[in-house]
Amino acid sequence: MSKLVVEVLDASDLMPKDGNGSASPFVEVDFDHQRQRTQTKYKDINPSWSEQLVFNVADPKNLPNSTVDVVVYNDQKGNHHKNFLGRVRISGISVPLSESEAAIQRYPLEKRGIFSNIRGDIALKVYAICDPSYSAAPMHFEGVGVVEPQKLEEIHNKKLEEEVKNDAGKKKKKKEKERRTFHSIGTTNTTNFHSAPPPSFSDFGFESGKPVTERRSDFARVGQSTAMHMQFPGQPEFGLVETSPPVAARMGYRGRYKTATTYDLVEQMHYLYVNVVKARDLPSMDLTGSLDPYVEVKLGNYKGVTKYLEKNQNPVWGQIFAFSRERLQSNLVEVVLKDKDFGKDDFVGRVAFDLSEVPVRVPPDSPLAPEWYKLEDKNGVKVKGEVMLAVWMGTQADESFPDAWHSDAHSVNVENLSNTRSQVYFSPKLCYLRIHIIEAQDLVPSDRGRNPNTFVRIQLGNQLRVTRPSPNHSVNPIWNEELMFVASEQMDDRIIITVEDRTGPDKHEILGVLALPVYAATQRHDHRLVNPKWFNLEKHSSAKEDEEKKEVRFSSKIHLRLTLDLGYHVLDEATHYSSDLQPSAKHLQKPSIGVLEIGILSARNLLPMKASDSRATDAYCVAKYANKWIRTRTILDTLAPRWNEQYTWEVYDPCTVITIGVFDNCHLNGSKEDQSKDKRIGKVRIRLSTLETDRVYIHYYPLLVLHPGLKKTGEIQLALRFTCTAWVNMVNLYSKPLLPKMHYSQPISVHLLDWLRHQAMQIVAARLSRSEPPLRREAIEYMLDVDYHMWSLRRSKANFNRIMSLLSGVMAIGRWLNDICMWRSPVTTCLVHILFVILVCYPELILPTTFLYLFVIGIWNYRFRPRQPPHMDAKLSHADRAHPDELDEEFDTFPTSRPPDLVRIRYDRLRSVAGRIQTVAGDLATQGERLQAILSWRDPRATAIFIIFSLIWAIILYVTPFQVVAILLVIYMLRHPRFRSRMPSVPFNFFKRLPAKSDMLL
Repeated sequence: MSKLVVEVLDASDLMPKDGNGSASPFVEVDFDHQRQRTQTKYKDINPSWSEQLVFNVADPKNLPNSTVDVVVYNDQKGNHHKNFLGRVRISGISVPLSESEAAIQRYPLEKRGIFSNIRGDIALKVYAICDPSYSAAPMHFEGVGVVEPQKLEEIHNKKLEEEVKNDAGKKKKKKEKERRTFHSIGTTNTTNFHSAPPPSFSDFGFESGKPVTERRSDFARVGQSTAMHMQFPGQPEFGLVETSPPVAARMGYRGRYKTATTYDLVEQMHYLYVNVVKARDLPSMDLTGSLDPYVEVKLGNYKGVTKYLEKNQNPVWGQIFAFSRERLQSNLVEVVLKDKDFGKDDFVGRVAFDLSEVPVRVPPDSPLAPEWYKLEDKNGVKVKGEVMLAVWMGTQADESFPDAWHSDAHSVNVENLSNTRSQVYFSPKLCYLRIHIIEAQDLVPSDRGRNPNTFVRIQLGNQLRVTRPSPNHSVNPIWNEELMFVASEQMDDRIIITVEDRTGPDKHEILGVLALPVYAATQRHDHRLVNPKWFNLEKHSSAKEDEEKKEVRFSSKIHLRLTLDLGYHVLDEATHYSSDLQPSAKHLQKPSIGVLEIGILSARNLLPMKASDSRATDAYCVAKYANKWIRTRTILDTLAPRWNEQYTWEVYDPCTVITIGVFDNCHLNGSKEDQSKDKRIGKVRIRLSTLETDRVYIHYYPLLVLHPGLKKTGEIQLALRFTCTAWVNMVNLYSKPLLPKMHYSQPISVHLLDWLRHQAMQIVAARLSRSEPPLRREAIEYMLDVDYHMWSLRRSKANFNRIMSLLSGVMAIGRWLNDICMWRSPVTTCLVHILFVILVCYPELILPTTFLYLFVIGIWNYRFRPRQPPHMDAKLSHADRAHPDELDEEFDTFPTSRPPDLVRIRYDRLRSVAGRIQTVAGDLATQGERLQAILSWRDPRATAIFIIFSLIWAIILYVTPFQVVAILLVIYMLRHPRFRSRMPSVPFNFFKRLPAKSDMLL
């Protein structure tokens, strides 16, 4: 028989329960109707037990369905009572099947009820020991969780044969289906497991041989994994991992250290800063008396170099160098001044500092004042010349940190150093430009004998739109058509309006041109119309006209209404995960309701993205919320970068989403944009409304990419805190519309909105790519999901599964009602009868009872509330089961770049999927048309039967109290099965016989 081992190690920061600020805790563990307990640790709120509790596992195949219940109690020795101190529930699916795969996990203690006062956590190590003599062990793991498919199928087939003998009908089909599923796993997924890289110690919570505990809060709520997901036991591959790094917000440092007030969500990282300001009175090193000075700052094997200045004996550099204290390789930092020579650089002088004597600066102290230092030769003798320096120890909170040269980027030349620095960007202010083309007058076509077929072409930057041809073919055409564009805040683009005449299939003649600045349009903040204006059209000419013709005596005119709509919010993201919902007009924007703080701490287990360049990964992060973008510094050549950078955003609406993306920097060697693009590593979206206020969330989030298949590229560690500063305003927002008023008073069509969103994304990408350092277009498009509107069979399946998941609740209610009607549980059915009679006799209790029931359900579900921020769900996205060909189709270009044979196969598949959707849509339409046909006399006999039946029921209901009718009707519906017939009911038969319009379709 197999065993389950629970090692109870220690607990910390327990709630005092004895009235003297202490407690006497012990741990009680329940598993499969077995209960064991540890010793009592008297007067200790940070107890250490280090005890091992062993339980029998009767059937290992049911272990994933079991729960290990760990409860901490306070032992009241005098009263023989015990006080509840907290509990942890561990799902059996997360229990490793060997001790070697188990890791020490630190679990936060959970409450037993709403009013429980609990704190602290407990360290446990849980694993199962499988007895080899046990013949029905469902899985065997080799090395890194590798499943042996042949053994698995053999064992399962034996079990299947034994169970099928005792089962009938439906159970047999169910088991056969299960066997086929196991067979497909064993034959298709084995290669993937063998090709996976071996796990490192950090994967199981160990670093350098020392165990590191991690706090996890997802085990108690982990559902049973499907057979398609073979993961490491106890480490869900795509789940969140709660961690407890030593950050000030978690460690209670606020108020003790000055830096904790601004950088309390990240770990403090200490740096040695060297500020090389300038030099003076430098000696000449050659006969010409010239000097091309530059400075080298050396610390061990790290060397930072300033730019050299030609023929300058009083140079000014103003450059700061930062060396990470974790990588200090010497206790001496040298500042060496040299003369640039293309043969061999000449030594001018040096200044050395002992690191033990370097002062420590803590913001918000003022910057350290630089000093003049005399240069020394290699023997320590003073020489001519002085250099102005400042050397100090600081943290990433130092204002010099973003602009400093970092030792992490020592291999990057000066020209590309800016590509590694952290920056903050702001999207340009956007608004909608609405152009209403009404009419034109006195057009002059070249062929006076024919009526012109005119249309208007409007261009704003890269945006081009064309009206429909005028319905009246004359020299005074009328269009009365409205076109919309996206304009940026600088409004330096010009509106080019061209009136053209279509003279042939591909021939157009320009009848007039009008160029206007964007600011010529009238600004408006509501739906009221502005007055249109007449504008003169200039005659288009390809050659230079004589100066005499510049006097315009007559010109064609066009009637336009130009409006800058500042009451809309210009969407550059999809509405269901938008980070900003504010209108363009500043005075219409809502006041701030809080602050969002995010700490980008680190990443781990990143995949090497530059294997061909003998490098690992040069990772940086981009975060976008509202119009503010941030970019962290690039950490070079590592699979476990540590950024520890903290940023803040103003929050105007809690129902918004922040997006954080991780990229590999491919522009460190002067690569041009058309030659290389930054590679995607993954991204995370977090909805602010799902976060509790003033709570610090620190988790590892999985980074997933789909192309060419679902792949986990690593994990990113984020710290989040949403602080509400205006509770009344925030609660009031839940009663307000999501978008500004103009979106509802003068709505924009969905098709036009998608086109405008694409144009807005192009403007944002073009503007931010002109910054220095630029925020790359590929990163912006990935963050904004520029190709989200493209067809995806995987996404369609995911949305269908979401709908079915919602309908499953309705179907569950239907099954419950059917069980009541079929008297599966006579006691429940009798109680439903009694409750129904009470509600019918006292109808005023119906609504109070309904709302009370909803209140009770909400209170009951409180303890099952989500404890983690939302993240990318691979199962919900249908990404873990997507076929490679489906993903290849999803990431194909538009129009397609695949060969015709493959496109033909995909087209046939799309036809089959669309055919099923078409059938479902037809069935829904049929049911609706049958409802219409009841009273439409489409079937005269059916309508006559229904109206006669309605008259009879009207008379009966008029003379019979409603309570009696309701009670009789429900009693009939809940009648015992012996009074039921297996044939369909009369109303159902009548409805199915009603005519629909399906027989009228060709």
